[in-house]
Amino acid sequence: MTYVFAVFIVLFLVVSVILKSPWGKGKLGEFIVNLSTRLFLDKATYHLVKNITLPTEDGTTQIDHVIVSRHGIFVVETKNMGGAIYGGEGQRQWTQAFGPNKYRFQNPLHQNYKHTRTLAEILGVPHETIKSVIVFVGNAKLKTKDKLPPNVMDRGLVVYIKSHQEEVLAEEQVQQVLAMIEDNRLARGLRTDREHVNHVRDIKAKKQVARISSERTETPSLAGAPPPCAKCGETMVLRTAKRGPNAGSRFWGCPRYPKCRTMVKIDSSP
Repeated sequence: MTYVFAVFIVLFLVVSVILKSPWGKGKLGEFIVNLSTRLFLDKATYHLVKNITLPTEDGTTQIDHVIVSRHGIFVVETKNMGGAIYGGEGQRQWTQAFGPNKYRFQNPLHQNYKHTRTLAEILGVPHETIKSVIVFVGNAKLKTKDKLPPNVMDRGLVVYIKSHQEEVLAEEQVQQVLAMIEDNRLARGLRTDREHVNHVRDIKAKKQVARISSERTETPSLAGAPPPCAKCGETMVLRTAKRGPNAGSRFWGCPRYPKCRTMVKIDSSP
């Protein structure tokens, strides 16, 4: 009995760690959307295709869900996040806040634009015929709904999809779209997922290098090469203190913040 209990505790801890990881949160969010669409959308009318990796000119792009129906093609980007979410339709980055702690993330409308654009090119249809949808699951709350279009939501996905009643595709076209998605998607599996993750990391690394180069151009006196993080080895980025006695001063900070809080002070003396 003790052995069984110990195994149960170990499994519980492993599952807890997985669900708290970015990968686990993403998969849980996708599962919630999959379940809600399967339970509350008529399968004969709405066809769900999930976890689609498509080739692009510079690598791959991965779509959480595509719902194909006579009423349109819906590309759904799922965000399993917590806290208060602040953002506007045209802002490059949005903010996730837990009390005084704030974190930046890419505007998901911009992220999903690449998904819809890639799918439109593959299907050979006008981009405007594909509907982008952003849904936040978990306990995230959108605090700036007045600045956001109706296709960004923290609840009501099924209601939003059902609100589109005009028939824009014939049933034969629906089946053609489904067949073309299957023909063009990359093989599902760990290898495809791993290659896509590596592609995303490469893009982030290039953006980070470009940002550092820009900051060094703006501040010639701090043009020294960024040091590696002493704790995790990542190349540090130039940041500015926003509060406290050192507000306005520059320092090197770990790009993995808040997971890694290592920083290096910069000597601004001549």
